[in-house]
Amino acid sequence: MGSVGYARVSTVEQNADLQHAALKTAGCTRIFTDEGVSGTRASRPELDKLLDHLREGDEVVVWKLDRLGRNTRNLLALIDDLEQRGVHFRSVTEGISTTGPMGKAMLTVMSAFAQLERDQLAERTRAGMAIAAEHGRKAGRREVTAEHVKVRRARDLKAQGLAPADIGKIIGASRATVYRYLSLGVTEMP
Repeated sequence: MGSVGYARVSTVEQNADLQHAALKTAGCTRIFTDEGVSGTRASRPELDKLLDHLREGDEVVVWKLDRLGRNTRNLLALIDDLEQRGVHFRSVTEGISTTGPMGKAMLTVMSAFAQLERDQLAERTRAGMAIAAEHGRKAGRREVTAEHVKVRRARDLKAQGLAPADIGKIIGASRATVYRYLSLGVTEMP
């Protein structure tokens, strides 16, 4: 019987250090971490490994409920599956554990509120985008043209023989953004 942690960050720019520290303090002997993976996905590589690793009597520990799942239905189904397998669940921040009936009831209520909060946020975002569109503003990333300063700088550095990762460090952009910059105005990439 052991406590096994699960951590997740949605983007590769984020890090899970805070979650790892909390999970180690909570007594986790092993921690599985998904990086750059949305919580809305039912299948996540490290979560799948964690589920394969678990044995009856183990305990899955997360820093917050939303790290395990952002959709109430999937979260409750996952926790129900753990319970069917004889595996307990604990959320450190919310102080919820499935070892008793009150913890299970509290988990259901809290995950419903979390889902409500996400739905309201999505609704407010859609409303804000609609208002912006009425005023002629476009949502999303601003368009970058081939004449943009960072694009020209990226091309100059590439011409000097630098790798995209190094260019990104110099101009303050991710490697993917550098590739996008380098492809602007080019019909075919080598």
